[in-house]
Amino acid sequence: MVIGVPKEIKDHETRVGCVPSMITALREHGHEVLVETEAGVGSSIPDAEYAEAGALIVDRADQVWSKSDLIVKVKEPQPSECAFFRPGLILFTYLHLAPLPELTAMLLKSRMNAVAYETIRERDNSLPLLTPMSEVAGRMAVQVGAQYLERPNGGRGILLGGIPGVGPANVLVIGGGIVGHNAAKIACGLGANVTIIDRNLNRLRELDDIYSNSIRTLASNTYTIREAVRQADLVIGAVLIPGAAAPKLVRRDMVSTMKQGSVIVDVAIDQGGCVETAHATTHTDPVYYVDGVLHYCVSNMPAAVPHTSTFGLTNATVPYVLALANKGLERASQENKAIREGVNTYHGEITCAAVAESQGRSWRELNAVI
Repeated sequence: MVIGVPKEIKDHETRVGCVPSMITALREHGHEVLVETEAGVGSSIPDAEYAEAGALIVDRADQVWSKSDLIVKVKEPQPSECAFFRPGLILFTYLHLAPLPELTAMLLKSRMNAVAYETIRERDNSLPLLTPMSEVAGRMAVQVGAQYLERPNGGRGILLGGIPGVGPANVLVIGGGIVGHNAAKIACGLGANVTIIDRNLNRLRELDDIYSNSIRTLASNTYTIREAVRQADLVIGAVLIPGAAAPKLVRRDMVSTMKQGSVIVDVAIDQGGCVETAHATTHTDPVYYVDGVLHYCVSNMPAAVPHTSTFGLTNATVPYVLALANKGLERASQENKAIREGVNTYHGEITCAAVAESQGRSWRELNAVI
């Protein structure tokens, strides 16, 4: 099989879908790998390292897309890349299709076979390809929030951990999954007052055991969220329903009760955001205000630390890339339940229920259309 690795073109997206060690592994299995020139430069991986590992360096993105059987990316295709879609081509990347009906339509029209990192689910219900970037985004959310709470950056002028005699910031984390856990870990380490809200009481018990008296846990409901948001200096949206649009748990009227210069970091923005006033922003233009509250809603946060993110992501993706390359999509999905759950579109059909339901479209089980 020919595997293609194009250079990412989303705003400030400097991660890359494969690292040299993956190239070597694919070559050892008899596959050819095409890497677009400078695809890895943003992650501190020069072309020479790819060439040494056995990749063929090509000059243009269209060459990568047209000559490959399997495209391995990081982020969803941008509009200019949709021109390269063709029937039967396998795309393996983060897709987050639920809030992207136009991209979904293009995938269906082209009869592309799209496998989404974020919906690959193992038998233990873990999301192995979402986990490393959730870890990065959760930790970054606190760093970013602390930065924007500083007055020169538009915030209230609060030091997250306070000082003796002056209290720390109140940090609210909505969602106790991987993102929320990692956000709480960093916020606690910096000395903030941390509250985690989640609907899963067993998860709250786990977090309470982990953090003992260092955090406060609350069961999720409209009243609890409203009161916690009103008191917060920093709100971190960390809600995830795999493949589906995030529920709007923080409503617009709640945002209006927050203190002027408070900060919202909505990590769930990839799935549409869990804050009603949130809309996707970029690293170039990352923030905006609603009712005096600063919103940071960058949809590819881990791209700000591409070296860490690229190697963290590819550590997790390599066995799935090898399975797809060695067996093809049909056999790999039949033999591997995780890959089967990752397939979002196949030959013009939506095969992920959460995506279909988010967009009001029909869908079919993958086994019914292969």
